[in-house]
Amino acid sequence: MGSKTKIDWCDSTWNPVTGCMHGCEYCYARRIAERFGTHNKYERPYEPVLYVPIRRVRTEAEPYPYGFMPTFHRYRLGEPARWTKPRTIFVCSMADLFGEWVPDSWIEDIFDACENAPQHRYLFLTKNPKRYIELAKKGKLPRQHWYGYSATREDQLWRFHHADECPCINLFVSIEPILEPMRPGFSTHTPADWVIIGAETGHRNGKVVPEKKWIDDILMECQYSGRPIFMKESLRSLMGDGFRQEFPWEV
Repeated sequence: MGSKTKIDWCDSTWNPVTGCMHGCEYCYARRIAERFGTHNKYERPYEPVLYVPIRRVRTEAEPYPYGFMPTFHRYRLGEPARWTKPRTIFVCSMADLFGEWVPDSWIEDIFDACENAPQHRYLFLTKNPKRYIELAKKGKLPRQHWYGYSATREDQLWRFHHADECPCINLFVSIEPILEPMRPGFSTHTPADWVIIGAETGHRNGKVVPEKKWIDDILMECQYSGRPIFMKESLRSLMGDGFRQEFPWEV
């Protein structure tokens, strides 16, 4: 788990929590969980669940024992501490750790595991960034990590617009998959320090294929505001010489 990833803005993924209840029609994580999940082996729960693997000879823990139902794999908490070489780690690529259904205790345990392996850079991503603010007000949001939020449409950039209530955090926005063009000046809607952008992948009916102008407009906004922009591999052929993969830290 986590040694390799196709996500090009991180070195590794780490999934102490899997599953999500947002129900996005374009979700790649749900497709993976449904493909590899153990649908019939366990009774599926109706609320987030702690998974304790059955210890049997020659049997490993199930990756998705309850399909895409939010599940805490507590046995994975020690993984980052075993990775001695520093990495950029995307935490919970197969879940929304900050969804409203996730208990604070799960998040706190994961932050503790990050604290126990400080050699790494940790990135989080959510569709519910107000949870960042709630945790910050409780003094439970470590400031050294990178916190991102998803925005597939322009109006979703407002998901995080109370930056004054959650100061001094490293914030990024992931516009992936981009589902519509952004109007000029869209960057004033977000305090993000870094912009990631990508096209929808897979073969979903109704899949949105972005136009090059959509990406060019975002690139121009980022250049004007001095924000680094990271285009995912899904945009390389579309962008040609305009393809950029920039980070807000020294690579």
